[in-house]
Amino acid sequence: MTEYRTVYRGGEGEITEKKSRFIATVSPAGSEEEALKFIEGIRKKYWDARHNCYAYVIGERGELKRFSDDGEPGGTAGKPILEVLAGEELCNVVIVVTRYFGGTLLGTGGLVRAYSAASKEGLASSVLITKTRGVKLHVTTDYNGLGKIQYILGQQGLKILESVYTDKVDLTVLVPVAELADIRDEITESTSGQAVLEEGGQCYFAQIDGKYQVLN
Repeated sequence: MTEYRTVYRGGEGEITEKKSRFIATVSPAGSEEEALKFIEGIRKKYWDARHNCYAYVIGERGELKRFSDDGEPGGTAGKPILEVLAGEELCNVVIVVTRYFGGTLLGTGGLVRAYSAASKEGLASSVLITKTRGVKLHVTTDYNGLGKIQYILGQQGLKILESVYTDKVDLTVLVPVAELADIRDEITESTSGQAVLEEGGQCYFAQIDGKYQVLN
């Protein structure tokens, strides 16, 4: 995958429906083991709750999907949580919705709506990002080619990670894998082949709080 949506920082949201409390807790999870450990931690935290229902999606393509109604009527809790994750196209994430029963039955439709709404509240309090697979492209140029290269990078909205100015200029640029070939061609053409381009290691990056950050 060249990019996928996930949770960078989890959060918590809560709704009340006919005196029942629904508390949604969200966390990133890079593996099923991480997801299950998180679920167990929430169960211990809310040990006195009637239900701790959950859903998680693991893998950049969402290869692994699991959910649990944890005693609620079949299809009224875990599946609605999973459908919220699917609607947001999120991967490597887990949501646990804890229910404290308020004494009034909600019916199947009411439960589906409540678990869905709580999940959305949890995601609303979380930080969602799009992780893009990129390459650190090292560009060496003379000062005559610098302006042309900066223009190309600016037009494409590419992030310069590092600039070193000596008798020449060395730039380290974060380029999405999908755009790498075109960027190389543009820089080579604009500098008449004078710029030296070397590909560094691959990484994931994302825009977080208005700034690009390199991620694992």
